[in-house]
Amino acid sequence: MSARPYTIDDFDFALPAELIAQFPAAERAASRLLVPEDAAMRDGTFRDLPGLLAPGDLLVVNQTRVVKARLFGTKDSGGKVELLIERVLEPRLALAHIRASHAPKPGARILLAGDAVVEVVEKRAGLTLLRLLSPGSVFDLMEAHGALPLPPYIEHPATSADEARYQTVYAREPGAVAAPTAGLHFDEGLFAVLEARGIARTALTLHVGAGTFQPVRVTNIAEHVMHSEWYEIPPATAEAIERTRAAGGRIVAVGTTTLRALESAARRAGPGQLLARGADDTSIFITPGFEFRVVDRLITNFHLPKSTLMMLVSAFAGHDLIRAAYAHAIAGRYRFFSYGDAMLLTREALA
Repeated sequence: MSARPYTIDDFDFALPAELIAQFPAAERAASRLLVPEDAAMRDGTFRDLPGLLAPGDLLVVNQTRVVKARLFGTKDSGGKVELLIERVLEPRLALAHIRASHAPKPGARILLAGDAVVEVVEKRAGLTLLRLLSPGSVFDLMEAHGALPLPPYIEHPATSADEARYQTVYAREPGAVAAPTAGLHFDEGLFAVLEARGIARTALTLHVGAGTFQPVRVTNIAEHVMHSEWYEIPPATAEAIERTRAAGGRIVAVGTTTLRALESAARRAGPGQLLARGADDTSIFITPGFEFRVVDRLITNFHLPKSTLMMLVSAFAGHDLIRAAYAHAIAGRYRFFSYGDAMLLTREALA
């Protein structure tokens, strides 16, 4: 892979606003699927996926579950406050983004729905540490009174339909504030076809943070500071990946969050391991020139211009190929971002 210096403009593109998907496809697996191969573009639907993978390949999915992390309340002074819970640290402690006309100071209390009260403890790395003073846990509070935090480019308020469709069918572990959107295309019928073809599945967890939508604000991308996210690789998952690799199968990451967790764990691996087991935080920043150790193929949606995820897919499949794929997708009226269509990419060194 080329390691030439890149700037933020290398990952920019003009996207017509009408291509930003505001609602999901009628059926999960009915989304379109683009397969770029050596600058040739293959158009299909997501239901084509089993025929594009090989028996013995292993799908790795992110089983995080999106929580109703957006809460609304008032300060002691009466001013309105919007909270976005970024991470639950303990049952009654959480880190949050706060939107208010004047940011509440440590010691201030915020009244939420259901007479729940949280106290501002301190500022911490751009976030605010909150303590729940009312009975129950932060997860209980979000489930009872929170709203689903749809991405900023989706213009309608979250509905009950979004609560079903902005969640993968295999979501298990609550803690994300954004969906691992490549997984939204799978349904149980498609998994059955994949299994019948000899394509197995395993799971990890990475709780997607709001930082996934943060723009890169520096021209020299090497100066960008990545947000941190919590992930966990179960021992059984690491063992399945290592068995697949030993048998000559390919590791297929469902989404950039899965890829980030796997490549982070590879950098913590001990002797004789491909992956470290267990939980950790990652702030891995993947740009062209990155050495991939685990993932062979990547299923991913189309990403925001000038975003870290555009850099990641460019590192994985090649900058020129990604630019050609995005130009093809725009010309072909593919749907973009969280509720949009998908791509199946092959690591540049394997293509």
